[in-house]
Amino acid sequence: MSDDNGTAEVALQHTPLEAEHRALGAKLGPFAGWLMPISYPAGTIAEHAAVRNSVGAFDVTHLGKFTASGPGALPTLQRAFTNDVSKVPLGGAQYGMALNDRGGIEDDLIVYRLGEERFLVVPNAANVERVYGAFAAQIGDEGEVESGVLHDWALIAVQGPSSPDLVGGLFPVASDLAYFRCAEAVYREEPAVVSRTGYTGERGFELFAPYEQAVDLWREVLAAGSAPAGLAARDTLRTEMGYPLHGNDISPSRTPLEAGLGWAVSFNKGDFVGRDALLAQREQGVPDRLWGLLMDDRLIPRPHFAVYRGDQQVGETTSGTFSPTLQRGIAMAYLSPVDGFSPGDRVEIDVRGRRGQATVVKPPFVDSSPR
Repeated sequence: MSDDNGTAEVALQHTPLEAEHRALGAKLGPFAGWLMPISYPAGTIAEHAAVRNSVGAFDVTHLGKFTASGPGALPTLQRAFTNDVSKVPLGGAQYGMALNDRGGIEDDLIVYRLGEERFLVVPNAANVERVYGAFAAQIGDEGEVESGVLHDWALIAVQGPSSPDLVGGLFPVASDLAYFRCAEAVYREEPAVVSRTGYTGERGFELFAPYEQAVDLWREVLAAGSAPAGLAARDTLRTEMGYPLHGNDISPSRTPLEAGLGWAVSFNKGDFVGRDALLAQREQGVPDRLWGLLMDDRLIPRPHFAVYRGDQQVGETTSGTFSPTLQRGIAMAYLSPVDGFSPGDRVEIDVRGRRGQATVVKPPFVDSSPR
């Protein structure tokens, strides 16, 4: 699942951990309508390294959360989202997308199955009301649906090779969780949810807890040895994995087939929003495709840089950053024609007037940790 980088023109929302971040010396900034920690005094590269080599903790309370329960919840989810939620076992999780009628990606999200008829949906921060509305619009007559946006639950992501020991010490149920599994738990006599998911490519967990418990949980996570990490490190980590960011790499104007996310679309489950448009695109041909680009020199690409093959512009970068792991620039870009590129092909990126050589790769740029 990704973070949308769009920030609406509204008053910023505040995480219950804001005072903790300030006490740690964090640099705070607006992100998706929230005031969030961007980095801490150790710096983004150190935070990135902590997650790759040990363990780091992110406050990602800004991510959306809503519940859906009752006999009509599953069929509603099936129509609203792309993946086949019926295949999610009790205590499982699944990546999917909400589309518009044109097949464009309104958001990407994760659905957690907490009970036979109880689900937790986690979309991106800027899109939660939109996704919840899209879900509600699909409620039919199969049975009662109880649902609502959760405005008072914090979310802390604990990521890195050492995360199983750390989280297992706080939540014994975490020791038995496989990748993309979840479990309900109790933290200080209050309900919590522990999931074996993340956005970094490392072993990791995401911890849901009520606002009232957030400070205690955050302090315990740090006291157990986790480094605090901000959204800048989260971005370098997810880009190294080739994970898309809504608002950059995926958007309402891009389809899952263009973004290489067709694996999260279940055409055989029945009708869902955007299905007909995707079938038509699959039949007519996908115009371009999202690729990774690995710089051959010291130039650092950023979003919206032109990509060339010879004198012809063949695309534009959607994400770009310096990879702390590879010590090189990396980017993601839609390239056209879709059948004109393969891993190993060479292109050039115009980095503020200088052409930099880059190699086309299929992400991830670095190996993920064993799940």
